[in-house]
Amino acid sequence: MQNDEQVIRMLVHEWQTASAEGNLQRLAELMAEDVIFLMPGQAPMRGRQAYMDAFREGMKHYRIESRGEIKELQIANDLAYCWTQLTVTVTPHREGLPMRRSGNALSILRKNPESGWVIVRDANMLTPEPVSIPT
Repeated sequence: MQNDEQVIRMLVHEWQTASAEGNLQRLAELMAEDVIFLMPGQAPMRGRQAYMDAFREGMKHYRIESRGEIKELQIANDLAYCWTQLTVTVTPHREGLPMRRSGNALSILRKNPESGWVIVRDANMLTPEPVSIPT
């Protein structure tokens, strides 16, 4: 049987994979219905459906790839937090250069008896990173 730390580390990996694949169903399973996403300069995104709608719209125009390194993971009963150093590259389907953002993300997770660990809050503090143009 996997311990909670392994399950949460797998959840982070699955989130990155599902985002790259555009797998909305899998992303929905990894977050709570009442999830809240915090991003610099934007109003909080409240609820699973709001995230799904925004992601679905974004996937029409962009491909998303991310990679991250978990810097800290703490678990206390049915709550956990995970600090990740993250890089996200958003590439237009048509014309344009990829956009890269990097920085820290802090996720709070809750363990539900029926669904296991899910993200309930996520503070994404990524900032634009210069992308070099190939010569």
